[in-house]
Amino acid sequence: MSADLEALRASCNRALNWHGNRTVAEYLSEIPTDLGIDRYGAGGAVEALEEEIRTVLDKPAAVFMPSGTMAQQIALRIHADRRGRTAFAFHPTSHLELHEEKAYERMHRLHGVPAGEVDRLLTLADLSSIAEPLAAFLFELPQREIGGLLPAWNELEEQVALVRDRGAAVHVDGARLWECTPYYGKSPAEIAALFDTVYVSLYKGLGGLGGCCLAGPEDVIDQARVWRRRHGGTLWALWPYAASGLAALRKRLPLMPRYYEHCRAIAAALRDIPNVEIVRDPPQTPMMHLHIRCDETKLHDAMLRLAKEEGIWTWPDSAASTTPSIRIVELTTGDATMTFAPDEVAKIIDRLVNA
Repeated sequence: MSADLEALRASCNRALNWHGNRTVAEYLSEIPTDLGIDRYGAGGAVEALEEEIRTVLDKPAAVFMPSGTMAQQIALRIHADRRGRTAFAFHPTSHLELHEEKAYERMHRLHGVPAGEVDRLLTLADLSSIAEPLAAFLFELPQREIGGLLPAWNELEEQVALVRDRGAAVHVDGARLWECTPYYGKSPAEIAALFDTVYVSLYKGLGGLGGCCLAGPEDVIDQARVWRRRHGGTLWALWPYAASGLAALRKRLPLMPRYYEHCRAIAAALRDIPNVEIVRDPPQTPMMHLHIRCDETKLHDAMLRLAKEEGIWTWPDSAASTTPSIRIVELTTGDATMTFAPDEVAKIIDRLVNA
């Protein structure tokens, strides 16, 4: 985001998306000061966070990592080394494939195998068609790039069973795993029980300062701590991120059902607006993509005008789609979104698109 756009965002007193435009002071105020200071990832707030994540996910152990990019590469490397295989598979829209500069290949000499189609959920047939032996399969819950979609629970169980039958590990990119709980009607632990290793973000749904945790068997997590050091992730002090993440987990995990219901109510209010399609409708998580038939410049100018004239920040821009006339924005329901009634959101979107 440019400096001018950032200044405009900061000047707005309301934000439509996620947890809003929090200031440095607001972030700092949310960091507990009574959890203690770690040293190189040991003790203090880091230990407290790891214990809580271990408990919430009901896994034998958990380790804090500065980033999901680091955590998932490490998990896959460990699974590969243990099985003597270098191939792992994933949906074509996986973060590892789209946003990490082929790090799994360049840093760990792993071979990525995309499975399924880019615009739909993975199927059992997609998994069955993978011919080569895999070290692991990476599931993503929910599939963010295609609108926060989730497979039916029984289908997910079947897919996990097939992967295991072929001798591969099952790992979940659960950056937004917390947001899956209302749709499945299951706790984080019940979802995590399907997988050997679980990555969860502390900021993407929860709104913490940053960082994540990797959870799984004790011996795997012990190895992950060594790999964290090799990646340069064992900083002298990690406690601000860990303390912020722990506070965010305690505050916002219980709110996921409210976010989810509000997101569905917003989708219902948007349903009849011309030139707007909701993906998916109804939403399966507190997230939806809006596919907007609108000129890119016109939409961008309308967003900036709303911010300047009414102090409401929506998005800095929209993303391209495979159809030139369609622009995409992502609406994630969080604390800030909850301050808007569904019909108010509908009026804002209608003005942006159709005015």
